[in-house]
Amino acid sequence: VQLVESGGGLVQPGGSLRLSCAASGFDLRYYAITWFRQSPGKAREGVSCVANSDGSTRYIESVEGRFTISVDKSKKTVDLQMTTLKEEDTAVYYCSATVWDRPCPLDEDDMEYWGTGTLVTVSS
Repeated sequence: VQLVESGGGLVQPGGSLRLSCAASGFDLRYYAITWFRQSPGKAREGVSCVANSDGSTRYIESVEGRFTISVDKSKKTVDLQMTTLKEEDTAVYYCSATVWDRPCPLDEDDMEYWGTGTLVTVSS
């Protein structure tokens, strides 16, 4: 199983970024994918997830309406479109996977596989 994140970078407040998680070594149809983030000095938190069994999604309140998670099964990627970014969105973002049914998990203790992360910096 391999998860590789890409798309991080520096963006100004109010800007947008699209993160991508490339999954390999497992059948995406039976897994839930969750994006986590960790800021310096803070605990890692689940941001958004998708249950690939039915496509249902979840978001934490602080990103609701600004972030959108999506799955491209043909490319085996799970993207996180982030808009109206704020400085507090600055973090290392991680992609994770687990065999899971709905509702998809936002708790890191439920996840089996992890990528190495991609840094998102929101700053003027």
